[in-house]
Amino acid sequence: MTAPARSAGAVRAGARQRVTPPALPALVVGRVSHRRRTPLHHAFEHRHYSWLVDLDDPPELPRLLRPLAVFRPEDHLDGGRRGGGIRGDLARFLGARDIVVEPGDRLLMLAHPRSLGHGFNPLTVHWCLTADDEVRAVVLEVHNTYGQRHAYLLRPDASGRAGIDKDFYVSPFNDTDGSYAVRVLLGEHVAVCVRLERGGQTVLTATLDGRARPATVSTVLRTTLSLPLMTHRVSALIRAHGLWLWLRRLPVRSRPDHEDLTR
Repeated sequence: MTAPARSAGAVRAGARQRVTPPALPALVVGRVSHRRRTPLHHAFEHRHYSWLVDLDDPPELPRLLRPLAVFRPEDHLDGGRRGGGIRGDLARFLGARDIVVEPGDRLLMLAHPRSLGHGFNPLTVHWCLTADDEVRAVVLEVHNTYGQRHAYLLRPDASGRAGIDKDFYVSPFNDTDGSYAVRVLLGEHVAVCVRLERGGQTVLTATLDGRARPATVSTVLRTTLSLPLMTHRVSALIRAHGLWLWLRRLPVRSRPDHEDLTR
């Protein structure tokens, strides 16, 4: 993936990306991988799934299955404090940055729901699509394990590429220096690749990649049985890999004060 130009804000080059969203709601089943290149090498890949939903038509499972997937406004963006749920928060976030959600636009979200009471999303991806399925904007919502969240606005080019300065402390082993090169693909194949670059060098690359499957009751049951407790697993793996890096004496960077930029 060729690195886009660095910018202090969202970057757009050329025509908009056009996508073909799958039938929603869907489960995106595949793998998540992470490769750290410097100052030491550490890589992993795990089986993974997340939900892709239309915020105007969120999924509603049968009563007995609802504890497996609950989407709560308080878990995202501004926490639904001003009404309208996650969709309302996303529309206000975009509007505050001069992107008006037009009638006919679709707002989609790729995320983990709360499952058996636990919810955690290292990365949530929001799309604003025009009625013609052009990508008006993408919002990357990042959560760290300190209970903080941050949102980045992107305007991808026709190939789904964009760049943004890093200004949120995610890992204790990286400060806020550097920039992200991002590529986002939306269709039957869904992929999100985020590459952290600093001083012309790739520090790490994180990728989520999977196939969209209609979220029927049978699919939800099969997937949750084959990959149980996904949100719990994600939280545990982040801490386990962090502990391993600390034991290998990767330097810990101090955490700066955080300005909430999710509104």
